[in-house]
Amino acid sequence: MSRHIVVLGGDGIGPEVTASAVEVLRALDAQRQLGLSFEAHAFGGAAIDAHGDPFPVQVLAACRAADAILLGAVGGPKWANVPTAIRPEAGLLRLRSELGLYANIRPLQVHPALVDASPLKRERIDGVDLVVVRELTGGIYFGERTRSDTRATDECAYTVAEVERVVRTAARLARSRCGKLTSVDKANVLETSRLWRDVVTRVVRDEFPDVQLEHLLVDAMAMYLVSRPRDFDVIVTENLFGDVLTDECAAVSGSLGLMPSASLGDSGPGVYEPIHGSAPDIAGQGLANPYGTIQSAAMMLRQSLGAPEAAVALEAAVHAAIRDGIRTRDLGGSATTADATAAVIARLMAAQAAYAA
Repeated sequence: MSRHIVVLGGDGIGPEVTASAVEVLRALDAQRQLGLSFEAHAFGGAAIDAHGDPFPVQVLAACRAADAILLGAVGGPKWANVPTAIRPEAGLLRLRSELGLYANIRPLQVHPALVDASPLKRERIDGVDLVVVRELTGGIYFGERTRSDTRATDECAYTVAEVERVVRTAARLARSRCGKLTSVDKANVLETSRLWRDVVTRVVRDEFPDVQLEHLLVDAMAMYLVSRPRDFDVIVTENLFGDVLTDECAAVSGSLGLMPSASLGDSGPGVYEPIHGSAPDIAGQGLANPYGTIQSAAMMLRQSLGAPEAAVALEAAVHAAIRDGIRTRDLGGSATTADATAAVIARLMAAQAAYAA
């Protein structure tokens, strides 16, 4: 079976962490004969420099033809004064829109060996295991914008259909886990949130009566994520709120560098990326944490490439490396990107050898 992956390294540390994940995937492929192939393209700021466009048409064509897409990160101060329509982030929004990737899935599990890396007390985060499902192609990031010398506007708009499809994704996920779904909005103020709450209530009541639903306002959710994160199973929310809350989740885990994500639609390739940014201040120094990208690759194996056993093996290797103290600087250690990559590969090989024996 052939499995073709398009790699969009992007900017800053993006090329470093995607190279790390590809190295690990090649080792896993050699071990398990997964039929993986890779095709790299410039994306984001790198594509602006090379082609004058953050998401050239030939890159879109390659993405459409792929089985999955591995993405690093985009943006940086170099492109801060580029017109909004062609900034690196515009390429990312177009990627999501063109491929119909409306559901962004971001799991948060606190690794037992990293409990003390979190700024929160051990008793609050030990055993945290939740998933945020962020709506990804609607809301304020995709609304109409205006700007004058004295005024600016950003439109936030949602349709019933946009809310229905993402809440179905989240409810199915909740059904497969602990059966609890928390919907986050700002229904006491925003009309879009009132629509959101009405649609979520109806869909869960009519289609997922076995799922326990609660509604929380986004400001309350921000507080509860740091005061009682173990109370949550699956959280579903709109685009902007999901963006902010999942960075808060990363703080709970101990580092932005740990959290993976999958962006999925109804068909076609998914996009898999760590939730961190391009971190231009450490780019090229070998300091980036590749674990989030490697775990995104594991999600890719499970969700898009039909290789769940390989995904489990890869996640186990990452967890073993962390358990054994291979920590990058953001986790309080001194391991380089290359050290962390090599540690994961070594544990994959060791697990295979133990199985063969």
